Amino acid sequence: MKRLNRFSPHFRYISLILTIFFSFSSFAAETAKSNKPGIGRWHMFRGQQNLSGVAHGKLSANLKLKWSYKTGQAIKSSPAIVDGRVFIGSYDEHLHAIDFKTGKELWKFKTTGGIESAPLVLNGQVYFGSEDGFLYALDAAKGDLKWKFETKDKILGAPNWVKNPKGGAPAILVGSYDYMLYSLDSVTGKTNWSYETGNYINGSPAVEPALGVTAFGGCDAVLHVINVATGLEVKAIDAGAYVAGSAALVDGRAYFGHYENEYVCVDLEKGTNVWKYRDRDFAYFSSPAVIGNKVIFGGRDKRLHCVSRDKGEQVWAFATRGKVDSSPVVCDGKVVVGSEDGRVYIVSLDKGEELWNYEIGEMVTSSPAVVDGHVLIGADDGKLYCFGPK
Repeated sequence: MKRLNRFSPHFRYISLILTIFFSFSSFAAETAKSNKPGIGRWHMFRGQQNLSGVAHGKLSANLKLKWSYKTGQAIKSSPAIVDGRVFIGSYDEHLHAIDFKTGKELWKFKTTGGIESAPLVLNGQVYFGSEDGFLYALDAAKGDLKWKFETKDKILGAPNWVKNPKGGAPAILVGSYDYMLYSLDSVTGKTNWSYETGNYINGSPAVEPALGVTAFGGCDAVLHVINVATGLEVKAIDAGAYVAGSAALVDGRAYFGHYENEYVCVDLEKGTNVWKYRDRDFAYFSSPAVIGNKVIFGGRDKRLHCVSRDKGEQVWAFATRGKVDSSPVVCDGKVVVGSEDGRVYIVSLDKGEELWNYEIGEMVTSSPAVVDGHVLIGADDGKLYCFGPK
């Protein structure tokens, strides 16, 4: 048998296959350790660091209400699910932890402000912001306070996270209405760095690990691209108007909407617009889901829009009866989203045709989480709803 030289194409091919195999095995082992059997995870706003809004697994178009959990005020926060626990903030000033299977309360933690921020669950701790101006870190199992970090104004956007390039604790990224983006040590809550913008930061910072950057917009009408290790500005790109939602970062491009009625695709390296989508004169607050050659987002024109990722041309538009500030999630060829008409919808990804809806009756601005064929979403009636297959 001929011996393969380590520089030969065949050797490199076999090495690549082995690397992928062992990497997947390692990932599967870590996933098995971090999740209870049969329960998946949606550990943060939009599901991934790049905020692309894509869930995996199967999702039926024929769902029924499994349970609902009542808080004391409206829910605009979005849920996170890890280790069989669901975490959600409420304007009753509490973060609630709920059993995924039963919908029963496990614990709740009181702050001194409403909680619109979606929680982030990482390494056994849950992180979230409050209108009282603090970022909180709690023990995810018991709800005990680990630390809190004070900013100078309210925190509405969800925190994100990045690996420590030096091998230490991951960093938590969060923006505040004090105009600052903060990088905090996830274990101690101490500041790694802070970056000042020109106005409020309302959304969540998206992270592109391959590029080592975070990108976010704000009320200064700028898309800020920041080095996650140093906190130094890489690019400041004119967004065209206030950016109230969060961007998604996919393959070196940022996708986001703004207050002057456009959805935009920006090349992060070049700092230039790739395309702009404008339909009617209504603002966009919804964050996009990005999958394949499609970008899907809600609009204040009461519609869910799907455009081509390469050119920004409309593929389809689905009409609801209310504003769509909820950020859609794509799973199994379907799109899940809430509307201010009081309904949760599932539409087909390919054609935008309605497959299912459930009438809650109160506005739904919360964004869904999709796990194990279940859809979880909050509403202005103060309830968290869990839908599953019939």
